[in-house]
Amino acid sequence: MRDESAPPVPTRCGLIAIVGRPNVGKSTLLNALVGQKVSITSKKAQTTRHRITGVRTVEANQFVFVDTPGFQTRHGNALNRNLNRTVTAALADVDLVLLVVEAGKFGLDDAKVLSLLPKDKPAVLVANKLDAIHRRADLLPWLKGMQERHPFAEFVPLSAKKAADVERLFAILAPHLPEQEWFFEEDALTDRSERFLASELIREKLFRLTGDELPYSCTVVIDKWDEESAQASAASDFPALPKPALRRIAATIVVERDAHKGMVIGEGGERLKRIGTEARQELERLTESKVFLELFVKVRSGWADNEEHLRSYGYE
Repeated sequence: MRDESAPPVPTRCGLIAIVGRPNVGKSTLLNALVGQKVSITSKKAQTTRHRITGVRTVEANQFVFVDTPGFQTRHGNALNRNLNRTVTAALADVDLVLLVVEAGKFGLDDAKVLSLLPKDKPAVLVANKLDAIHRRADLLPWLKGMQERHPFAEFVPLSAKKAADVERLFAILAPHLPEQEWFFEEDALTDRSERFLASELIREKLFRLTGDELPYSCTVVIDKWDEESAQASAASDFPALPKPALRRIAATIVVERDAHKGMVIGEGGERLKRIGTEARQELERLTESKVFLELFVKVRSGWADNEEHLRSYGYE
């Protein structure tokens, strides 16, 4: 029986940046923490290009996670500079930082991200991909070395693919959140629109189905997004049950060279057709409606090193 005289539990809410080098599992971790896919994943570097916010409310605590692009150290074009600005801006705004590294590993790219951590904010080291470590005892000297590199508030070895590990992380992070009102409704998952998520899902399928053949310098632009409600039949003697809306979406895949266009389209258009089919199926699950998706491919030479093009394609 609940004790009515007990003081109310204070609500906590805070912004938590998820940072790390490319391909350490940041987006996989974010999706696991939120409980639904809000950030796309692939093995290709630079899959995440925008600041993606994922929200999860657990009891009195609201965790607002900010997934960031992997910090770029090897290329200096306008796109990479934009991605790095996104990372540093996120670090300036948050209450807590999760530095994600691969368990047992720490290289120059990891060190570069570590050097960006603000001195005045608590940081948690998330040693991801723990399932790849065969002898857990081997982690102890590595963890000691990491402690010497930075005064981390917590050390959390885990696998982002294991639900129990992810749930354990909430209890560890909660005390570091400020006591304040929630930023979002209790059932909120992200601050991103369906239109944005659609462009990201198409880009994910593009990356996954082209493998290493296609360079990272391609993007997706939503050209049309129309929603239609199904109409009940006038001839029916009974009122029709509500039908899901139909979304008509047209999107353009932008690449830098004619050769890249051929890679995306594939022989006889088969690869583009498969990209469209897989994207449409996932969009239907996301929107809980029927989706009609048209995809086009356009060559825009040098777009990734042109600030004006980047802004027109939605890069801040």
